[in-house]
Amino acid sequence: MRAPIGDFQQAAAAPDSLDELVRPVAEAVRHWRGSVPAEQIVYVDTDPQWADTATFVEHYGRELLEQSANCVVVAGKRGGESRLAACLVLSTTRVDVNGVVRRQLDARKASFASMDVATGETGMEYGGITPIGLPEEWPVLVDSAVVDLPYVLVGSGRRRGKLLVPGKAFAELPGAVVLDGLGV
Repeated sequence: MRAPIGDFQQAAAAPDSLDELVRPVAEAVRHWRGSVPAEQIVYVDTDPQWADTATFVEHYGRELLEQSANCVVVAGKRGGESRLAACLVLSTTRVDVNGVVRRQLDARKASFASMDVATGETGMEYGGITPIGLPEEWPVLVDSAVVDLPYVLVGSGRRRGKLLVPGKAFAELPGAVVLDGLGV
């Protein structure tokens, strides 16, 4: 199979690559629902030393920067209670944690979750967190610019490998909320 974006040596439909994915991501692909068929989600094998966006695009092609998105875990706090959520924004932007996220979560304070919380609660590796396979009760805040792309490069749940996902599929994830201006 040829990857729909980028130039990767190994690409396969995600349902055919379940052994390469962490359990929560594999389960989400296995039980995929939505207008985008699971077979349109593509797993590409990549070297974990190039997992971070800046080094990834230097190694695999600068054109991927405009088609990549980062998924980060945030914690919104109000009245002593903390609520976790995920945010998906284009790699060329940063998450508006103190504005859009804080308001969306109805929190007095919002911040990035610690690495231990992010990995422990998602079952994914730090640097590879993806919105596919997150806990269903979490809000998944998605910047509208991500949804508008034909394909988006995101983490696979591990530092090794990436997923290429049609942008519109992110709007159909459990808990998805598409927002303008999430990435600034």
